[in-house]
Amino acid sequence: MKNFFNFLISRTLLIQLVIALVVFVLLAFLVLRWLGSTTNHGEFVEVPDLAKMSVMDMRATIEENGLRYEVLDSANYNPDYPRFSIIDQDPKAGNKVKENRKIYLTVNPSGYKKVTVPNIIQVTQRNATSMLKAVGLDVQRVTYIDELGENMVYQIKYKSKYIKPGDKLPKTSKIELVCGNGKIPDQARIKADSK
Repeated sequence: MKNFFNFLISRTLLIQLVIALVVFVLLAFLVLRWLGSTTNHGEFVEVPDLAKMSVMDMRATIEENGLRYEVLDSANYNPDYPRFSIIDQDPKAGNKVKENRKIYLTVNPSGYKKVTVPNIIQVTQRNATSMLKAVGLDVQRVTYIDELGENMVYQIKYKSKYIKPGDKLPKTSKIELVCGNGKIPDQARIKADSK
């Protein structure tokens, strides 16, 4: 044990510790210099505002700034933005990023996605309206015809043309419901009167 304590306070150990410390400081200095030159330490690029830009304009702007991009799946159609324009980006405009950083973009599709018209024939107007809203369609107008089922849906129209359940329409389309007014149709009344 005495030899161990003598070694701890010996000149040999002290020289080895000084050499190890100098080598460590020198290596740390060299590594930090190398990292600074290879990672462009302190050099940033400001992310440009790409909102409402077309895809072609966005590509040119991204390349001018030394950045890369990746287009994520298109979002739901946003009528406030032009078709095929950028509606969202990550990182946001104005952020400072390293050169060659990838910017993630969301592109506005060409229009609303199509939804399937639910089967609302022989359903009450109130329930039909709820079913249409659930899939993203709106009831613009309700017209009435002589049919016994009051407020029962008998036909569906889109842009003045008759459509049927299962047809595909752009989301947010305006639908017209043709409902019964509770009156017996003329032909049925004529048949009933003749008996």
